[in-house]
Amino acid sequence: MQLSAITINQTPLDWENNLNRIKSAIAECPSSDFILFPEMSLTAYGCEDVFLSPHLRERSQELLLELLPHSKNQIIAIGLPLEVKSKLYNAVAIIANEKIIGFYCKKHLANDGLHYEKRWFEPWPDRHVEKIHIAGQMVPVGDCVFQVNNFRFAFEICQDAWEETRFDSHLSELQLDLILNPSASHFALGKQNLRRQLIIDGAKNFDCHYLYANLNGNEAGRVIYDGAVFYSDPNKLIYESERLHLDDFRTHKFNIAVSAKEKYTSSPCIVHFSHDFQEVKSDQVSNFPASKQLEAHEEFLLAETLGLYDYMRKSWSKGFILSLSGGVDSATCATLVYHMCERLIVELSLEQTKAKLFYIPGTDSVKNAQDLCKLLLSCVYQASANSGPVTETAAEELAKSIGAEYHFFNIEPVLEIYRGLSQNALGRELAWESDDLAMQNIQARGRAPGVWMMANLKGALLLTTSNRSEAAVGYATMDGDTCGGLSPLAGIGKVFLREYLREIEINELCGLSKLPALSYVNAQEPTAELRPPGEEQKDEEDLMPYEVLDQIQKLAIRDRLSPKEIFCELRKNYTDKDCLAYLQRFFTLWSRNQWKRERYAPAFHLDDESLDPKTWCRFPILSGGFKLELQEIEKEYL
Repeated sequence: MQLSAITINQTPLDWENNLNRIKSAIAECPSSDFILFPEMSLTAYGCEDVFLSPHLRERSQELLLELLPHSKNQIIAIGLPLEVKSKLYNAVAIIANEKIIGFYCKKHLANDGLHYEKRWFEPWPDRHVEKIHIAGQMVPVGDCVFQVNNFRFAFEICQDAWEETRFDSHLSELQLDLILNPSASHFALGKQNLRRQLIIDGAKNFDCHYLYANLNGNEAGRVIYDGAVFYSDPNKLIYESERLHLDDFRTHKFNIAVSAKEKYTSSPCIVHFSHDFQEVKSDQVSNFPASKQLEAHEEFLLAETLGLYDYMRKSWSKGFILSLSGGVDSATCATLVYHMCERLIVELSLEQTKAKLFYIPGTDSVKNAQDLCKLLLSCVYQASANSGPVTETAAEELAKSIGAEYHFFNIEPVLEIYRGLSQNALGRELAWESDDLAMQNIQARGRAPGVWMMANLKGALLLTTSNRSEAAVGYATMDGDTCGGLSPLAGIGKVFLREYLREIEINELCGLSKLPALSYVNAQEPTAELRPPGEEQKDEEDLMPYEVLDQIQKLAIRDRLSPKEIFCELRKNYTDKDCLAYLQRFFTLWSRNQWKRERYAPAFHLDDESLDPKTWCRFPILSGGFKLELQEIEKEYL
């Protein structure tokens, strides 16, 4: 028989295009007996509270019925929300030979981190099956196992496979030949290793073949899916796909020979139907190449470029505007846009890229990645009296090397106006000795109006460049360097970004160009360049070493350790005095700046250390700021 696993890039509420992508994917699999689509692929997974709308449930059922004529001589599994007795379930429909055969409903709901499934769905009870009336027929729904002729298959939907009790289910007793896993498993750095082991363990413990298909792309703004496909038999993993592709969908086909097991156990959960399996001529392990194991920097590059591409086209933005300071963060944003352009032309072809970006004027004249980058990325270096030639040169050389449009704005006259207004209002001169923070912040805020205006005039998306390390301690000026519609780096730390830029300066990652012009950026120590040049302002002098900051943030927020527990970890490498100073600085700034994190532009979710208060890490805006805990450390150790 032939199995096909589809990875697909869908968009919430984009009904017509979602359906057309599904139909196109089915059309590419005329010889497939089984076609597996990912979880919620009919509606998209990220519909949020629209799942609570009766309209969405009705529309998804209408679309399912539209697919029935496309299931001739095929068994198609496709995810959708399903209402049963006024309750909503995360389901997968099995359609075959132009009929609905039944529905499997998810039994274990993801309800941590990014996921709020219990807000919208009910978990289906174990070993329970009912019937509902749909399309003029009574159809089984629930914890269904399906038997076609003598071939028996079942489902695990995403979280079902992550449960520690998964092998205690009745699936272990039913002589299964195949398990299908439609997933909406979000991307995170390093997560693929966990997924791979789940598939291997599932095939081994259920003693059957196992096929897994994940969603792909930046579906709804923050969450990226990696389009992973796995196929395993009970003895070994046979295939693992490339991930994070730029296609609308990919069809992975497997020609396999399976001898159905003797079925000596029955169950009321088994749904029987018949199907004429098509003959296939030879074994074939997917029509796409298998994946190599990706390093963290490669995963980051692929996820970010996919996320940027999808965000741009799904928001109908005509490119990006970037305030390019010559530092690590804005340089990373610029290189990601350039590598996105390279990927589009390499992976989709020049002509297909032009077709995808048809709504952007000037695409017809694009001939290469640099042309595309010039069309899509406008960089602005915004100089004040405190800016220096090092950062200006770094910004200009980098923009030139990637082909981006480059502009120089002198914002000092604007700042003079604001300083004059404030001095007149206060009746005194402003001075660095007494007004340091306000004098710094006005420079960052003075850079916002010009780039916002550029974004408005071009119909482009303004990128804000703050990273997670800065977000943790509020080392960013609200309505200054935080202004923008998308914050692509707010989900990753400064240490990672510095290492990443050093690597892509000298190495080609994922077959994409290295960028030697980054040497101008990498040679610098991070600086905000907001104080007078003679002070030689450095980020790490204002804060602490970024390695320490990122370590404290990880221990405090991800691992939920107390200040004292973190102190005991830090003192393995630093003096007690320094440890306390670092902790006082971190927890004071962390607690003081939650309001800033609440206002950050949407950011991509990249790992399990996210600080996004809307999807991952909640903290009170007003708090005691760990004062007692810090006092106890000082009293005990110093």
